[in-house]
Amino acid sequence: MGTAILTVGECVLDVVRMPDGTEAAHAGGSPANVAVGLSRLGQQVRLLTELGDDAAAVPIRAHLDASGVATVIAPSSVRTPVATAVIGPDGAATYEFDIAWTLEASGLDLDAGHLHTGSIAAHLDPGAAAVTAMVEAARGHATVSYDPNVRPSLVGDRAEVVARTEHLVALSDVVKASDEDLLWLYPGVDTDEAVRAWSLLGPALVVATLGAEGSLACLRGHMIAIAPLHVDVADTVGAGDSYMAALLDGLARARLLGPQGRQELAAVDSATVEDIVSRAARAAAITVSRAGANPPTLTELDGA
Repeated sequence: MGTAILTVGECVLDVVRMPDGTEAAHAGGSPANVAVGLSRLGQQVRLLTELGDDAAAVPIRAHLDASGVATVIAPSSVRTPVATAVIGPDGAATYEFDIAWTLEASGLDLDAGHLHTGSIAAHLDPGAAAVTAMVEAARGHATVSYDPNVRPSLVGDRAEVVARTEHLVALSDVVKASDEDLLWLYPGVDTDEAVRAWSLLGPALVVATLGAEGSLACLRGHMIAIAPLHVDVADTVGAGDSYMAALLDGLARARLLGPQGRQELAAVDSATVEDIVSRAARAAAITVSRAGANPPTLTELDGA
């Protein structure tokens, strides 16, 4: 492997409040989930994030520690982000967010061979501006990956989100998005058309997850369709993040990330990438087969 990975982004305490008033909470946040997934697969990973000095941070810190994620907490006065799903008598959920992102990364030792970011951290100001600056600076010495993982209720004007997304896509070597992300960003545009358009912006590899329809990869303009895996679904929480983690793990094991990775990725064959993307799909399938954002270990994934 040999490539240290830095994941930049939010931790979120996800709280589910049932009609009878009972609550259950678990640690989440897309970049944090990716870091956990990478660590469980044996990668050397650090997470740059913000956490408050409050009760909501306690289970998040415990979860990251238990998963072996080295955490860099940026100085901040914000509360730990909380997302609450309130379940009504009819089973429908309404959502409440208490999320701020104010990242300032200056003065921190953040050297890594690969940088991954996305989701709220890449779109919610003022911290999103710092994330973009980090990506721009990393291009000179590291490979970059990005997962927009759009949260429409938090990101504001669509045109501004599209512009920022396309800027980060152009700075990245590897991009992964869901078909739901692409539909929100580009209403009425076919997924394969959106994937091809992103590929033309610069990344060597663009992947779109299609839920029960499998996934689609574009390697330097060449399209690769990955057949769906059929499993009994417990829930889909964290599936995309498990996919992203396994995708990066597979690329790292093939020596396609890191200072020399950009050149290697520019020459890799489609069969190698198909194997890597198929393995990422298996990681997502394992995750949806059990409750919560619970990505597989290396033993679980390669024994699947």
